[in-house]
Amino acid sequence: MSGKPKLHYFNGRGRMESIRWLLAAAGVEFEECFLETKDDLTKLQKDGSLLFQQVPMVEIDGMKMVQSRAIGNYIATKYNLYGKDLKERALIDMYVEAVTDLNELLMTHTFQPADKKEQHFATIVDKATNRYFPVYEKVLKDHGQDFLVGNRFSRADVQLLETLLMAEECKPDILAKFPLLQSFKARISNIPTIKKFLQPGSQRKPPLQEKDVPKLMKIFH
Repeated sequence: MSGKPKLHYFNGRGRMESIRWLLAAAGVEFEECFLETKDDLTKLQKDGSLLFQQVPMVEIDGMKMVQSRAIGNYIATKYNLYGKDLKERALIDMYVEAVTDLNELLMTHTFQPADKKEQHFATIVDKATNRYFPVYEKVLKDHGQDFLVGNRFSRADVQLLETLLMAEECKPDILAKFPLLQSFKARISNIPTIKKFLQPGSQRKPPLQEKDVPKLMKIFH
């Protein structure tokens, strides 16, 4: 039995990607067990591995953890990515929850029907540039430090970087009006564990393609 966390999900981003990012940022090696068919999911459901009958599921420290937020909180706490006190943790939670909302929008774009794609794209750009990014730009300006919370690397930095890069995949110039976010992106991307995760051949997953959607539908529906 390996001591590495074992991630059960399909071979793509989805809700597991933020968990991969966190583990990678902490310098933790992990194994992946990909769901390829509906039967793979059914087997996990029937053997009692999935508390609420759904993935992501991570085997870690003798537990079979489900629910993305719970998994993220556990990993962030275990590897010192969760601030130094209750107030810092509250800030990290606020920043992560908001960035997760934007992440969900970005993640679901590929699943939109053809006649809704344009409107959905417009919503992403509007919310990113008018609701979310101005807040993080202001936080960085007011805080005056390299990181979002305190002056140390935290889960908030990891998840914000993940979402900034996803937003740029969607619209390459989306950060044009946010100079502090641009420097934040460059700075955090250069942290050794993150830099390694951004290299080709890492366990980071590429954006979901439309051709992959039918296969996912067969697993989950």
